[in-house]
Amino acid sequence: MSCLIIVDVQNDFMEGGSLEVKNASEILKPINRLRDRHNFDMVVLSKDFHPLKHVSFASTHANKKPFDTVKTKSNSPQLLFPDHCVQNTYGSEFNKKLKVLESDTIITKGMNVDVDSYSAFFDNDKLSKTPLDNILKKNSIKNVYVCGLATDFCVSYTCLDAKSLGFNTFFLKDASRGISTESVEAAIKKMKESNINIIETEDLIRSTSKNL
Repeated sequence: MSCLIIVDVQNDFMEGGSLEVKNASEILKPINRLRDRHNFDMVVLSKDFHPLKHVSFASTHANKKPFDTVKTKSNSPQLLFPDHCVQNTYGSEFNKKLKVLESDTIITKGMNVDVDSYSAFFDNDKLSKTPLDNILKKNSIKNVYVCGLATDFCVSYTCLDAKSLGFNTFFLKDASRGISTESVEAAIKKMKESNINIIETEDLIRSTSKNL
C-alpha cells in the first residue's frame, strides 16, 4: 500500500509569495503527471497553517528580521521567516494549478503559535504530532513518496520522520524544489545516509507502465 505526500504546495511558497521558493512552479507538472499516471492508495497534502504572531514570523519579535534566529519557549532555536501561510489567507491556499481531489487527505501543521512544524508528522520540538502517522498506519500504508516545498526544510523533515516511523520512504527529487543549492545538497546527503530512496517521478510512471 502506497501514499503520495505532497508537502506545502501553497501560494506563499510559490513565485511571488511572501516566502517564495525559486522555480517552485516547476514541480506542478511532474506532480500532476504522476497523479494522472500512477495509482496511489492514498494521497496526502500537508498545509502550513499558521496563526497570527506565530513564533516563526520575524514580525512577532522586536528588532528581528527574516533569517535571524531566536529561542522558543522550549529553548529550541527557531529560524525566523517573513509572515507566511497565515490561516485563511490566499497565501495559505494550495496553488490552483496543483491537482487536488476531494478524496485527498489534508494535514494542517504549524498551528501552535509557540512552535514551528516543518515535518508533516511532528512539530519541530517533537512534543506534538499531527494525525498523519496514525492515518497512514490505519490504512496499512507501507511505502510513502514525498515531494513538494521546500526540499531543504519541510520535505526533507517529512522524509526523515517517515523513515524513523518505519515507512519505506522515497524522495521525489524532480517534484521538489529548495531554498538554496547548498542546503538542498546537505538535505539530500542526510536523506541518503538515512536510507531514504532518491528517485524521479518518471521512475514510478515507468514502473506503472510495465505493470499494465
